[in-house]
Amino acid sequence: MTAELNKTVTLNLIGIIRTPHTTVHGIPVQPVGSRDEGIAELFPEFAEGLADVDGFSHVMLLFHLHEMQKDFKLTITPFMDNKEHGVFATRSPSRPAAIGLSTVEVKKVEGNKLYFEGADMLDGSPLIDIKPFFRNVDNRPDAISGWLENKDAEIASKHRSDDRFTERKAIHKMN
Repeated sequence: MTAELNKTVTLNLIGIIRTPHTTVHGIPVQPVGSRDEGIAELFPEFAEGLADVDGFSHVMLLFHLHEMQKDFKLTITPFMDNKEHGVFATRSPSRPAAIGLSTVEVKKVEGNKLYFEGADMLDGSPLIDIKPFFRNVDNRPDAISGWLENKDAEIASKHRSDDRFTERKAIHKMN
């Protein structure tokens, strides 16, 4: 007999992200397209965990997409295409688990604050985790990029968000 799988999880937040982006409209859709600076402000009890982070050029920020609609579709038209794709083949902010991932450039660390460049998230985004970017492990030179494979290499730098994931009604509703 198989136990029923619990379909929810509770995460402990480690802080909050401060950025100049107060609305979803016009935010860069990827950190590579942003020169905007931000601050990952950890709760004081997690400040010690920032030790040695300033030795890395980049980190990955995991955060909650707290202002995205709770309704979502499993097929969507992403910012960087005009055709529908499965949500898990995109980086759409409207997704079942509502978790964002951004690789950003570390500028400095002071106390409980990590200053970074590449802000592509809303001000006030709840911070779930920080992970260092290891160039020898995280780069995949032979990776294939699916439907993005034949797109302009600069596509992520050129696009900005719009309201497609905040006003549109979707099929599935999260509790």
